[in-house]
Amino acid sequence: MQIERTAIEGVVILKPKVFTDKRGYFFESYSKRVFNEKVGNVIFVQDNESMSTRGVLRGLHFQKAPYAQAKLVRVVRGEVLDVAVDIRRDSPTFGEHVAVRLSGENTWQLFIPKGFAHGFIVLSEEAIFQYKCDNYYMPEYEGGLLWNDPELKIDWLLATDEIILSEKDRRAPLLKDLV
Repeated sequence: MQIERTAIEGVVILKPKVFTDKRGYFFESYSKRVFNEKVGNVIFVQDNESMSTRGVLRGLHFQKAPYAQAKLVRVVRGEVLDVAVDIRRDSPTFGEHVAVRLSGENTWQLFIPKGFAHGFIVLSEEAIFQYKCDNYYMPEYEGGLLWNDPELKIDWLLATDEIILSEKDRRAPLLKDLV
């Protein structure tokens, strides 16, 4: 497993070693031992999966303390642009983001520590997205950040009229309004 650091401390790209032959491929998508050695000691307690079509943007979501979540995300099929926004007020990178193309083809994963808003947009016709969380989902501690907040300067790679949002994501607050 190759680990690539990003411009924001704690957010890392994991690139597994993929073995291919005429039968297909094999790779180890998660090893607690390797993850602890290379990224940190995180105990994941919940796995989630979603299927979305082209243009669906899910995010930017987070859980507030004490139910904040670290996530390990990956795409099983298709391609997404995955985005993590630093919302830690005391961080030197507050308001900055990391954007990575994840796909079933490249098999990369992105680790997003606690204190980040997370979202993704589907670039392929369809995508199956999986992620591990280190804390359970608690709806009353859910938070969001407006996907097109001009302060964030996120290039979602698709035209605005191609983007499909939930009503909740359309009404999310701006970064400056987070409390």
